[in-house]
Amino acid sequence: MSIAARAETSDILDFLNELLEAERAGARVALESARQAAPGALADLLQGIRHDEARWCAMLLKQIDRLGGDASPRMGDFHARAMEIEDLEARLAFLNRGQGWVVRKLREMLPRIPDDALYVDLAHMLSSHVANITLTNSAIAR
Repeated sequence: MSIAARAETSDILDFLNELLEAERAGARVALESARQAAPGALADLLQGIRHDEARWCAMLLKQIDRLGGDASPRMGDFHARAMEIEDLEARLAFLNRGQGWVVRKLREMLPRIPDDALYVDLAHMLSSHVANITLTNSAIAR
């Protein structure tokens, strides 16, 4: 088994900014979708996802600053693509695929992170996204 090469700070900052743009998009999709949903379990789930996405945006901003980087001001194009989906359940499934993309990216990068504090934050972000995927899959199955 080969050991993953440690990522350089510039690569880590690029990665964190890519995640930041994606998390902003996810938070916005969840917020706008929750506003469209009827009060109840779906709206509550979307608000929970929005809260998590916002929490991870704040963590990413903090880590980018701590590493001496400049945070991207952009939001990922995921937002526009998601909002083109009119059916809320279909949009939720699309949002879940976006959560899966974040999980894959985190799993790829985590072995390359040499900074303990960043590693812990990203590992928590990973577990949170996995939990949200599970909750969303359960909601879609109902």
